[in-house]
Amino acid sequence: MQEPQYEILETSTGYAGFFRILRYRLRHRLFSGEWSRELTRELFERGHAAAVLPYDPVTDRVVLTEQFRIGALQAPGGPWLLEIVAGIIEAGETPQDVVRREAMEEIGCAVSDLVSICDYHVSPGGTSERIHLFCGRVDASQAGGVHGVADEDEDIRVVVMSADDAIAHMQAGQIVSAAPIIALQWLMMNRASLRENWA
Repeated sequence: MQEPQYEILETSTGYAGFFRILRYRLRHRLFSGEWSRELTRELFERGHAAAVLPYDPVTDRVVLTEQFRIGALQAPGGPWLLEIVAGIIEAGETPQDVVRREAMEEIGCAVSDLVSICDYHVSPGGTSERIHLFCGRVDASQAGGVHGVADEDEDIRVVVMSADDAIAHMQAGQIVSAAPIIALQWLMMNRASLRENWA
């Protein structure tokens, strides 16, 4: 049996609201084989999420969303960000369930034929959140308008653009969230085969 690589000495809750912050006292093995000194680390907990890049292979267009994001309040481009469909995974849901539900809520149309792009840690130095990222087929002609769940105060504008324009926006630094950047870079590498497979 392998020796433990870390030891949790104490866990406490530093904050509990819509999100939680946990405070850990721990130590872990060093690359030398010795134990680290006792460390204190705070961890932002918000659960895990799933996101999807809605792509129309017939018209070669993507469906993006634009909404106000508090985390970008001080960002050079302001707090309204171009993103992709995404949501938190609730108890009993699969990542696929989430992106299908969120697509209806955020862009007003269904996504199908989900292709897994990757799963990634958002920022493992401070949060446990992981994102399950997909590309999904959509009929972009059905997407448009302003959507969102009223009870969640969502105000989400649908932005339909060619895949080339979306990639150009990303390359120009006009798309600054990780999920759409990763998804669009994946689309750059896989667009031809995706269109062939979805023809």
